[in-house]
Amino acid sequence: MADALAARSRVTVLRGEAGVGKSALLDYLSDRVVGWHVARAVGVESEMELAYGGLHQLCAPMLDHLDRLPAPQRDALATVFGRSAGAAPDRFLVGLATLTLFAEVAEQQPLACIVDDGQWLDRASAQILGFVARRLLAERIAVVCAARAGIGDDVLAGLPEFPVRGLGDSDARALLLANVPGTLDVRVCDQIVMESHGNPLALLELPRAWNVAGLAGGFGLPSSRPVAGRIEQSYVRRLRLLPADTQLLVLTAAAEPLGDLVLLNRAAGTLGIDIAAAGPAQDDGLLRLGGRVEFVHPLVRSAAYRSAAANDRHRVHRALADATVAQTDPDRRAWHRARATQGPDEEVAAELERSAGRAQARGGVAAAAAFLQRAVELTAEPARRADRALSAAQAALQAGAFDAARGLLGTAEAGELDEFQHARGDLLRAQIAFSSGVGSNAATLLLKAAQQLESLDLDLARDTYLDALSAAQLAGPAGIDVRLEVCRAVRALPPPARPARPVDLLLDGLALLITEGRAAAISALRGAARVLAAEGLSARERFRWGWLASAPSYAMWDNEATRAVIARQIRLVRDAGALEQLPIYLSSLSGATARTGDFAAAASLMAETKDVAAATGARLLPFTALLLAAFTGRETEASMLIRTTIDQAEGTGQESATTMAQYAAAMLYNGLRRYEEAMTAARQACWDPVDLYVSGWALPELVEAAMRCGQAGLARDALERLTVTTQAAGTDWALGIEARSRALMSEGAAADELYREAIDRLGRARLRPDLARAHLVYGEWLRRESRRLDARERLRAAYEQFTSIGMEAFAERARGELLATGEKARKRTLGTREQLTPQEEQIARLAREGLSNPEIGAQLFISARTAEWHLRNVFAKLDITSRRQLQTALPKDGELAARA
Repeated sequence: MADALAARSRVTVLRGEAGVGKSALLDYLSDRVVGWHVARAVGVESEMELAYGGLHQLCAPMLDHLDRLPAPQRDALATVFGRSAGAAPDRFLVGLATLTLFAEVAEQQPLACIVDDGQWLDRASAQILGFVARRLLAERIAVVCAARAGIGDDVLAGLPEFPVRGLGDSDARALLLANVPGTLDVRVCDQIVMESHGNPLALLELPRAWNVAGLAGGFGLPSSRPVAGRIEQSYVRRLRLLPADTQLLVLTAAAEPLGDLVLLNRAAGTLGIDIAAAGPAQDDGLLRLGGRVEFVHPLVRSAAYRSAAANDRHRVHRALADATVAQTDPDRRAWHRARATQGPDEEVAAELERSAGRAQARGGVAAAAAFLQRAVELTAEPARRADRALSAAQAALQAGAFDAARGLLGTAEAGELDEFQHARGDLLRAQIAFSSGVGSNAATLLLKAAQQLESLDLDLARDTYLDALSAAQLAGPAGIDVRLEVCRAVRALPPPARPARPVDLLLDGLALLITEGRAAAISALRGAARVLAAEGLSARERFRWGWLASAPSYAMWDNEATRAVIARQIRLVRDAGALEQLPIYLSSLSGATARTGDFAAAASLMAETKDVAAATGARLLPFTALLLAAFTGRETEASMLIRTTIDQAEGTGQESATTMAQYAAAMLYNGLRRYEEAMTAARQACWDPVDLYVSGWALPELVEAAMRCGQAGLARDALERLTVTTQAAGTDWALGIEARSRALMSEGAAADELYREAIDRLGRARLRPDLARAHLVYGEWLRRESRRLDARERLRAAYEQFTSIGMEAFAERARGELLATGEKARKRTLGTREQLTPQEEQIARLAREGLSNPEIGAQLFISARTAEWHLRNVFAKLDITSRRQLQTALPKDGELAARA
């Protein structure tokens, strides 16, 4: 707490078994944060599907600060909490809004967020809480959560943990003896201590289950059962000793997790019970009624609800539904009505369906899936049941609940499906396989679904063909046959009856590329690129392109256009709040930025990619890290990433990652002058006959390595394949790479002219790594031609450029060549740039562009105070005192200004 008071935020997850004392520690903490703003929440198992329930508990006392948030954030929270209507906000915009809200409260008063039973938090709340906790740094905030070990261990995973373990034998015995009245048999004492495993709650509750004779004489030892079960059974026995009305009132409180005393009072009235019936439960220390309803321990709630008769549970849920105001909380009312219903009920099922629609509009995809799943269970009519099951499966898929989606799909397929519903079912099965990563056959399944949809919904069929092409491309060599079949099917489709959509242009261009070659497709791909770059396209249209958005510009060897397209997509997803798509775009932009030689900016983007991927739960293979390690020649790091990527890609349906790893290895080994290894890796990376993406980039590596190994025939074949792509593209990058590769295989004046052409074109393309490599191979050729002075000039230029951008292996290769010409070349190291961490450099760049601390925080998912803290570190490292000085300390090209 002292750290939090000093603006050093602290986050801790107490994790341990039930009854070990986590709740007691939270109460102890709560009593000692006098003068703090305390926000509390308790996870409830029966409410896990209701999106943002836990978050609402935490934030409700802070909502008077809502007007201080930026408008998009304010609107996001207002929407998910039902204070206003609107389009579904992205979950991570909600996370950023929550972070800003917490920071606003902490500016006025230190904030303690205390969460019990974190394992029962709804998925949305747990994700938001983790998102916020990972971004706290320089705020007066302490977040302390308790979660039961062994149940939902992935909840709040990755946050600092404090394991709460049982007491030692001596402490356990002392606690037991201090709380047992009368005589306790030594054998009974030893037995209880042993079976409790030091669990404090078990030590307190187990003796209550023994009679006097058992405690004093050792008779009637209880059978061995799990601690949590024994503790709950102890509570069950205590509850059953209460009057009937009290038991029913406690059950009603257990079924209503918000602790709303007014609602409980209304429900009690509906049941014909006076709220005073709670007295015996209060006297027995099971329940507290103050400003809200609280159970003394979460297991009391569990014991009360689980041990109740089904009819009693139905009664209290019906009473709670009647007590809930439909106009203000229709979804919770629908949920209670569904819990109160024993058999099929179309009226309740329809109400749940409407609730699912509202939940989806608020971004509660998991809640929508839960509502729809229960609606399926309450639907008797077979056709309607099957249709709802398909909708529920779609919602479960969007929520990432793949097993639930498969189960619901099975329910749908067991019913009466028409032809279109069958096709929808096949499409869902394919999408589940693709999205879940169990995607080795995803491309085949998507192809089959697309073929079925052709006669039913041509637009949906085309969309599905694009998904199939994407899955086949990610599958690498394993997907090559499916990819060809997809493209042939697309070529055979009738033309659209209306103007072609952007997705149609992309799909047709890629199909032409794969079936007829790059020369035939380049015009169509240029058209697709122009449409994608045009203004006026809706967000929905742009999102539909997905990660293939950069395909046309990559196919044309146009790195500037690629960066522009991806940057536009990033702005779009940020503005729209669709941040779950952000990691793939940031990763792509990082790779394209690395090709310019601005490795610091690429590393900053890579760091942001990791942060967002961690927040969204996205699983990205380390493409950019691979490229950076290969460019910079960090052999140990690169080798580890290459092995890891290949191992992780195997069997996931993303074997194209192996191609990226082999391409990175080829570049790495060419820099290290290990040409045999480079040649082997490059050959493996060049599997793609149409040279889409990485295989095309690997061809120049193969030409260079093969020539160094005396394999002129292999180099010639690679050059022929490369020329097909570069001539069709016609850009300076493409033709510069072709000229550099062709020069390696040429002699005399022809070689000299080609090297000069390569340097001229690559200089215009503003791709410093490729330009420096052109200087290097030209200098190496000049040295072999005994033109020592000319060689020194080119090798010196290569060495300076490699050193300035951080390509250490290639710089050492150039230095070795310089030494061979008789010139001394002192080894240089990177300067001040490495003092800044990637996040610091990213923040410095944004500050240089004029963004305020709140704006930086909004973009990087941190608080304004954390942005300010990082910026102070930047100023100290760069020896500057103002943002204005960043213009010279951090120039536009990303290199730190030289300082004396």
